[in-house]
Amino acid sequence: MNYFLNDLPEREVKPRESGYTMAMDKGLSVREVEDFIEVAGNYVDIVKLGWATSYVVPNLQKKLDAYKAAGIPVYFGGTLFEAFVIRNQFEDYRRVLDKYKMEYAEVSDGSIDMEHGQKLEYIRTLSEQVTVLSEVGSKDAEKIIPPYKWIKLMLDELEAGSWKVIGEAREAGNVGLFRSTGEVRSGLVEEILTKVPFEKILWEAPQKSQQVFFIKLLGANVNLGNIAPSEVVPLETIRLGLRGDTFSHFLNQNNATPKMNGVTQKLD
Repeated sequence: MNYFLNDLPEREVKPRESGYTMAMDKGLSVREVEDFIEVAGNYVDIVKLGWATSYVVPNLQKKLDAYKAAGIPVYFGGTLFEAFVIRNQFEDYRRVLDKYKMEYAEVSDGSIDMEHGQKLEYIRTLSEQVTVLSEVGSKDAEKIIPPYKWIKLMLDELEAGSWKVIGEAREAGNVGLFRSTGEVRSGLVEEILTKVPFEKILWEAPQKSQQVFFIKLLGANVNLGNIAPSEVVPLETIRLGLRGDTFSHFLNQNNATPKMNGVTQKLD
């Protein structure tokens, strides 16, 4: 940091198990990746190449090399996994992971219908090859999953070998954990947390209001994902209480009354 401030929440340090920031790369150029790393590399823990963008972007290997040189793991979006599976090309998908020396993979079923037992088998198989993140929730806004089922799906996928489970929101933050307006399904979130370990969940939260909700509910070291590269640094300031949305949330109230020229100034 560039200078010292009292009463900031303590952040887990990299490599960390909680306080994860997953950024979504939706097609950055190699130069943009390098600029992103220069500015936000200290604050991003893992990068997802959104949905199947890795199929179409030029210079894929150079992008992966840039992230690797910065010590930032990368994985392909779950929609790419689904695109291979629906075409009966799962073994081809595994070969793609090997070709690009991927260390992480996402297993999801948000765009296709898949028996959950089959999804668990994919998790078990891939977890012998890479570290698996699995996504729970549908990309279909009309498909509402009750809380008890979210809990069972998450626990089963963790038991099958998922390193973390991802709460679906899409890149817009308007399905799954959220209503079409972007409002958090707070009752769903709180019920999930009664059964699923906090550090094992990565909440997709692309909108600032969603990030603020989770940070106020669970603290600076909540795992958050689908963060736009340009929003990684702003998110870190929200985590630290250095933006208006969480400015008072982390302050030690004993030290929250500023003084100027020896005169106490009341905070409104």
